[in-house]
Amino acid sequence: MQIAFIGLGNMGAPMALNLQNAGHRVTGFDTAAAPDGIACATSAAKAAQGAEVVITMLPNGRIARAVADEVLAVLPQGALVIDCSTIEVDAARAIAEAAAAKGIGFLDAPVSGGVGGAAAGTLTFMVGGNEADFTRAAPLFEIMGQKAVHCGAAGNGQAAKICNNMILGITMIGTCEAFALADKLGLERQAMFDVVSTSSGASWSINAYCPAPGVGPQSPADNGYKPGFAAELMLKDLRLSQDAATAADAATPLGALAEAIYTQFVENEDGRGKDFSAMLPRLAAMGRKST
Repeated sequence: MQIAFIGLGNMGAPMALNLQNAGHRVTGFDTAAAPDGIACATSAAKAAQGAEVVITMLPNGRIARAVADEVLAVLPQGALVIDCSTIEVDAARAIAEAAAAKGIGFLDAPVSGGVGGAAAGTLTFMVGGNEADFTRAAPLFEIMGQKAVHCGAAGNGQAAKICNNMILGITMIGTCEAFALADKLGLERQAMFDVVSTSSGASWSINAYCPAPGVGPQSPADNGYKPGFAAELMLKDLRLSQDAATAADAATPLGALAEAIYTQFVENEDGRGKDFSAMLPRLAAMGRKST
């Protein structure tokens, strides 16, 4: 299959390479990155010419919409666009409408699994769009990931992603708060992990991505909190969740508080460039009155 892959950063490059290594013909484009092993065009439109499928992995909805306009102008009817970016629900639905008007399929398919999952081909895709397009894309999802869930109509993939990551942001803060409290109560972190990871406080944030170094499976905490998932990306997703909650008139008090905490950490402290689990040393250094 001839595939154009637009957005070859930390996530997009390994995804594109996995497709290429599986035998697909991949032409890439990125405004900055030029990863080894991928033939790159000089624009998104040139990468998309002759492609059966265009896959995008982009920073935000504004860029995703601009790239969609560019590639939709050159794609033939019957082509398929798969956007793996995490963007606004409304932006995904607007791209879907523009694609449908040209007879082109569109799926919003944001991912979970981080850079490690992109490299290993173990991502989870949350997919919005029609069933027929999802079926067409399934073999590609199988190469790039371990699971793809059809979430319903266009935009529902983004809805699933931002709801999932709102939970993740909230639970990571709660996990870090609990470790910081355990420290001050004299409870060793290993004992804390052994109890909570097998009790009612268990969650992905402690069981699979423990924010305490030297405890549990390997995580960014064991690498100086270098990002697997950067704090500024968590902030982006929490902001998307709160924008969606405002539009839907949904009560999300903990989501709003998590957004405020990560805003303080990223914009006013030293959280930018660190993993989102670096919330633990932040909280461990704080007293009750400083929160």
